[in-house]
Amino acid sequence: MQLIRDIHASRQPGGRPVVSFEFFPPKTDEGDRTLFEKTLPALKALKPDFCSVTYGAGGSTREKTLGITERIQKEHGLTAMAHLTCVNATKEQIRDVALDAQRRGIRNILALRGDPPGGGEFKKTEGGFEFSFELVKFLKELGGFSIGTAGFPEGHISCKEGKKVDWERLKAKIDCGADFVVTQLFFHNEDFFEFRDYLSKLGVRVPICPGILPLISGAQIKRFTALCGAKLSPELVGQLDRFGDDEAASTAFGIEYATKQCEELFRAGVESFHFYTLNKVHSTTQILKNLRWA
Repeated sequence: MQLIRDIHASRQPGGRPVVSFEFFPPKTDEGDRTLFEKTLPALKALKPDFCSVTYGAGGSTREKTLGITERIQKEHGLTAMAHLTCVNATKEQIRDVALDAQRRGIRNILALRGDPPGGGEFKKTEGGFEFSFELVKFLKELGGFSIGTAGFPEGHISCKEGKKVDWERLKAKIDCGADFVVTQLFFHNEDFFEFRDYLSKLGVRVPICPGILPLISGAQIKRFTALCGAKLSPELVGQLDRFGDDEAASTAFGIEYATKQCEELFRAGVESFHFYTLNKVHSTTQILKNLRWA
C-alpha cells in the first residue's frame, strides 16, 4: 500500500484533486456487514485515493480500528490510514499499537491527541503523551509510517490563547515529522483561507486537506459544532431551521452547499479533500459527481 505523502507528491497538477473518505468503526456486527458489503463497495467506485478509520473517544475502538483498516486494504485494495490518539495509553501501549499496525501492513497513521470518553478535559495518562506533537515525533522516530496530523481552521476548542497560537503549534507538529494536515470540519471557506495563508507565512509546505462534512440536518450539525467549536453563520442556521425535520430537504441542501464549498476551495488552489462520510454513501457520492471528480 502507498504512503499518503507519496500519493500527494504524485498528483498531477490541474487534474482531479486527491480525494479521501473517513469511516468510523461500527458498533454492531450488522454495521460491520453494511460497511464492508454496501458502503465500501459503493464509495470505492468513486476511486478515492485513500481512506481513514477513526479511533473512538479514549481509544475505545483501538483493536477494531486496526482490524477495519487492515480489511479495507486486503479486501478492497484501498490505501487506508488508521487514527491513533494519546488518550488512555502509555508510551509503551502506543508503541504496541504502532507495531501491530506495521505487522498488519498499515503504513499511514493520523496522529491525534484525541478526546477523552464522555467529553470533559483531556488528562495525560501517566507514562503517556500530553500533546500530539509528542506522538508525531514518537512515530517519526519509530519509522515506517507516513504521518498525518489534525489542523483547526478556527483554532482548537481547548486552545484559550487564540487560533494563531494553535496554528503555530500545528507548525511545531509538522516540524516534528507530520507529512500532511487533515482539517477539522468547517463551513465557511474564509476560515480555511486565513488558516492556510497564516501557515504558509510560517513556512508550512505540506499538503493541507480540508475536511468536508455534508450537512444532513440542523440538529445533527449543531451537535457536531458544539463538540468541535466550528461556527455556523446565522444565515446557515436559519436555512437549516427552515427545513425542520425534513431530512431529505436538509440533505439535498447539504449536498449543494458542500459542492459549492469544494468548488471555491478547488478554484483557490486546494489540491486535496477529505470527506467525513459518517459511513453513508449518498451525499459524498452526489457531491463528487456534481464536481465531476467521479
